[in-house]
Amino acid sequence: MGENGEVVLLGIFGSSCCKRVELALKLKGIPFAYVEEDLTNKSDLLLLSNPVHQKVPVLLHDGRPICESLLILEYIDEHWSNAPKLLPEDPYTRSQIRFWADFYDQKVRLATYNFLMTKGKDQDKAREDFVELLRVFEEGIQRDFPTKSPFFHGENLSFLGIVVGTNACNYQAFEEAIGKITDRERNALFFSWVDELKAHPLMSENLPPHDQLVAQMKAQFFRTPKV
Repeated sequence: MGENGEVVLLGIFGSSCCKRVELALKLKGIPFAYVEEDLTNKSDLLLLSNPVHQKVPVLLHDGRPICESLLILEYIDEHWSNAPKLLPEDPYTRSQIRFWADFYDQKVRLATYNFLMTKGKDQDKAREDFVELLRVFEEGIQRDFPTKSPFFHGENLSFLGIVVGTNACNYQAFEEAIGKITDRERNALFFSWVDELKAHPLMSENLPPHDQLVAQMKAQFFRTPKV
């Protein structure tokens, strides 16, 4: 086979982690097949490809599985080393990008689940925690990248732009389905970045349809228990 080989993405609708892999493949111009999984009835292919976590996304390249979305993005950028690059060439700058991508995933993104799982005063605290994490993210990006946006390489989305944008650009759907968590006034800088990412053609053309995403979130998080 050629350099591309057979590329298959196992994913589910509405997953920002799956969408980030899809955008990276499209940005690189890599042909791929998409397989929609049902996590309530996991396929043998998924269980075989990711036996440890049994979750998506999984990238299959010539039948070999790569799991975990951030690792998949790095694999894509390293294997298909053609431009546009997702990560910069400078090792120190790459380490900063990786740090803030991990911070966003492990702190900011997971904070939305804390909000989802709480009520009353606990949810108010979860909202404040989320706003504070965004403030830390804002200050860190300003400090570590004072002269150049880390969300873009020229006109192209970067590694960090894909990681943040595929999640944050859907915040309005999340709030319509789940409840208000954001404060655009207190995190004005962060949402200026989100608006810029959402305006990028590759991002805007590939975000899940708003109404469909709202319906999916409501069905997922407010499913009526079976009696």
